Formats: sequence, structure tokens, C-alpha cells
Amino acid sequence: MVIFGVALLAICFLSGVFFGDLLGLILGIDSNVGGVGFAMLFLILLVEYLKKKDKLNKQTQEGVAFWSGMYIPIVIAMSAQQNVAGALDGGILAIIAGVAAVVISWAVVPLLSKGGSVNESIEGSIIGGDQSVGNSR
Repeated sequence: MVIFGVALLAICFLSGVFFGDLLGLILGIDSNVGGVGFAMLFLILLVEYLKKKDKLNKQTQEGVAFWSGMYIPIVIAMSAQQNVAGALDGGILAIIAGVAAVVISWAVVPLLSKGGSVNESIEGSIIGGDQSVGNSR
């Protein structure tokens, strides 16, 4: 049932909006800065914590996985469009900073990937996914 896990998503979203607004206030910007990113980070950390403590039942895990699958691509698409428009309005420095962030991210991913376990499953990387899918590497 997809209704399970919505409370976790709502708590993480509202917390992310709060911290994004707070960060904007601290930086002197009249805007939410990174609220959705905070929300997604909180969701990942909270779900992993609850799974380790064995307090997240299978239905809730499936509900969170469903809503994460719906929520994350839409937010990323909206953020990407907004960031490109802001970069074009911000001038050459904003474009250089964006390109540098992408290049650095591409360079760091292989380094971070070496620390992972080979026995991880495909669905295990999805928030709250079931561990029944075998290794695809």
C-alpha cells in the first residue's frame, strides 16, 4: 500500500524546507537554499537508521520506495531547469562554478565507488528496497 511511508516523507520534507529557509536567512538570501536536498538527505538517513534498528516494516519500506521513485526525478528535473536559468542570468562566474561542480563530481564518483561492497543488490540502493535481487555486476 503506497500510503505507508508518507508520514516519513512529510516529516523529511517539512524539515528540509525549514532548514533550507534557515540557511537562506543565514546567508541573507530571501529564498529557500537547498531545502529539497536537505529533505532527501534526511529521508535517506532516517530510513537507513530505522532499517538498522529494525523499526521499519516491509509495507512502509515499499511505500517510501514508491514515493521516492515518484518524487526524486521530478525534483531533479525542476532543480536542473531552475539552476540553468539562474546560471544564465548570473553570468559567466555562475556557469564556470556549475561546470566545475560537475567535473569535480565526475572525478570523485570513481573514488567513492571503490569503498562499496560487491554484494550489494540493485534494489538495496533504492530507499527501503527489498534485498531479494541478486548482484548484477
